[in-house]
Order: sequence, then C-alpha cells, then structure tokens
Amino acid sequence: MNQTGVTGTHDRRGRRVLAILLLAYIFNFIDRQIIGVLAVPIKAELALTDTQLSLMGGLAFALFYSGIAIPVAWFADRKSRVNIIAVSVALWSLFTALCGVAQNFWHLFLARMGVGIGEAGGVAPSYALISDFYPKARRARALALFSLGIPIGSALGVFFGGWIASNLDWRSAFLIVGLAGLPAALAVKLGIPEPVRGGFDTADGSASAAAPPFPRVAATLARTPSFWLLSFGAASGSILGYGLIFWLPSFFSRSFGLSLIEVSWFYGSIVLVGGVAGTWLGGWIGDRTGPSNPASYARIPAICFLIAAPAFAFGLFAPSLPIAWILFAIGQMLALAWLGPVIAAVQHIVPPNMRATASASFLFINNLIGIGFGIFFLGFMSDRMTALHGQDSLRWSILYGLVFYLLSAALYFVASKRLERDWYRG
Repeated sequence: MNQTGVTGTHDRRGRRVLAILLLAYIFNFIDRQIIGVLAVPIKAELALTDTQLSLMGGLAFALFYSGIAIPVAWFADRKSRVNIIAVSVALWSLFTALCGVAQNFWHLFLARMGVGIGEAGGVAPSYALISDFYPKARRARALALFSLGIPIGSALGVFFGGWIASNLDWRSAFLIVGLAGLPAALAVKLGIPEPVRGGFDTADGSASAAAPPFPRVAATLARTPSFWLLSFGAASGSILGYGLIFWLPSFFSRSFGLSLIEVSWFYGSIVLVGGVAGTWLGGWIGDRTGPSNPASYARIPAICFLIAAPAFAFGLFAPSLPIAWILFAIGQMLALAWLGPVIAAVQHIVPPNMRATASASFLFINNLIGIGFGIFFLGFMSDRMTALHGQDSLRWSILYGLVFYLLSAALYFVASKRLERDWYRG
C-alpha cells in the first residue's frame, strides 16, 4: 500500500477511536453532572441542606476520582489502556444506577464515591490514547473534540435528568442513564486497538521505552514549573466550572422561578451551545498558534477567563431570560475554551511514556480542587448568606466565586512565559 493509503487508513482508524472515546466521555459527564439538575427533587425528598448537597455532589466524587486516578494511570502507562477504559465505563455506569436506589444522604454519598472510582480510569488513559493516534499538529483539535464530551454530556445530563425526573422521578433518571452507559464500555473494548506508544513523536528512545517508575515521573513534573501553573490555573477555573454546572440549575429554579423541565431546556441549551462552541474554538486556535508558539496554549485560556467572569456576572442579574441566556452562553463558551490547548500542552511537556501519569496528576489537582472545593464552596456560601439574601443567596455566592476565574487567568498568563522552556522536544 502506498503512503497515501497508509495515511488514509490511519486517519479513519483515528476518527473511529476518537468517536468511541467521545461516546464514553459523553456518558462520563452525563453520569457526573446529572446530579446537578436532580439536586432540586433530591433536596426536597431527602430534606438536605445546600452544604450536604455540595458534599454529595463534590467531595464524595472528588476524593476517590482524584486519588485513584494516578495509580490507575501509572498502570495504564504499562498495560492496556483500552481494557482500563472499558472497565471504568462499566463501573461508573453501574454506580450511577445504584444512586437511584439510595434511601438517604449516606447511601447517595457512597454511591457517588463509586462513580468517582469508576471515572478515575477513564480520562487520563484516553488522553494518552488520543495522543498516540494523532500527530502533534492535530493533537489540540483531537483532544478538543474528545473534550466535547464535557458540554455534550453535561447538557444531556441536564436534558434527560430533568425530563425523566419530571415525567417519572429522580430515581428513575439515575437508573436509566446509568444502565444506558454499559454498551459504551463494550464499544471501547471491541472497537479500539491498542496503539504503539509515542508513535507520532520524534523518538530518542523514549517513545518505545518502558514507562518509568512513578518517583521519576514525579521528579520530572516537580522540575517543570509550567505543569504546576497549568494545573492550578485549570483548578482555579474548575472551581467555578464544576460549581456552576452543579448549582446553576438550582439558581435558575430559585431566582428565575423556572420549573424542573424548564431548567433542563434552558440551562441544557446554554451548556450545549456555549460549551461545544468554546471547546472546539479553543482547540482550533490552539492548533493554529501553538505549534509555532507554545505560549499560546496558556495565553488563550487566560484571555477567555478574563472575559468570562464579567459575562457570568452580568448574566446573574440579567433583567430577562433571553438576555440571561445570551450572557450565560457567552460565559460558558469562554469558560471551556481552555480544554484543548491546556490538555495538549500537558501532553507536550513530558515524554510519551509518561503521558497517562502526567495527565492523571494534572487531573488530580484540577478535580480535587475544582470538584471537591468548588461545589462545596458555592453551597456553603449560599447557606451562610441565606439570612441576608434569602432565595437569592445562591446568586451572591456565585458572584463572589467569580474571582476564581480571574485567579485562573493570572496563573495561565504566568504559565505562558514558561511553556517554551519546558516543552519536550525528544
């Protein structure tokens, strides 16, 4: 077969792999974020406070998701990433279904821990797989396409969660969406071949070399300042990112007076339109500017977060629903533009045989702080301000939390000064 034929075959295989991984990632975020729209009926039936909701939706998930992801990724740098992802999809789907039979706060807390355990093995190995199916010049767009699972899955979680809960109940919503994810696990197992590690990267022996021990990976990351700046920049942005996806359905219900089904359509469309546009745009710009100027991988999200903060702030006090929709959609678009550029940058600052572990370390920082603290922070602040602001306490909690977007922008600007020096050129 000539070179063109080989390239065409590999391109088709890469597209198929990306489509399957995207499907799995969509279910990842359906199962992760459905609890946000279901928080309204769950709170009513189980008589929970906002702080309890935040612990269940954030800390219960984040502790196991973040902690287990690193050893799973270390294993993935040595064994079949495909098998690890397939088992992970099956686990988080089953634990999501178990949420539907919970009878109290602790039942839900433990079931959400199980979801976190399952999802711990899904994302970092997927990043590494995609990097082995796409060359450097197309990697940010490929990772951005994969990251479309975040807005699509989040939006579908809001859509279907609200619709099923309105027509049946919140327990049925967990059961149906959880069991629906099991075929995706089978698709991963049967539809994805395990690629050569680092096959698209210039080799100095590291592309095919055995994965190093974790202490060596940790030492490499420790002396790479841009890794820490990117990680804490992402974590600061994710405090609001995860906090908003969890709490905005409750905000629209309390402050705008929308019913559960109205929230599902209103907010679901914001996440879908704004999130897909921002994720794709960030990856496209990253591939256009990053290969010749690595600093742009961090500069893009810095600029976007600086604009996202006032967009969300004005949206919180919008005088009408159409204006609120536009402002929140703009904010959502800008708040997710970091995904493609930053994830690609993390892949590029370490050798290929460290990618899964480096990605898991990045996700550990991002998710432990973003999910664990962000959801809790907004719920805790809302409870504390109820006496002063009543039903509008959540509005003010979100407003004060927007400072984390500004902190994220500052960290990304500093990271842009370091990326050129920290780039791995093998």
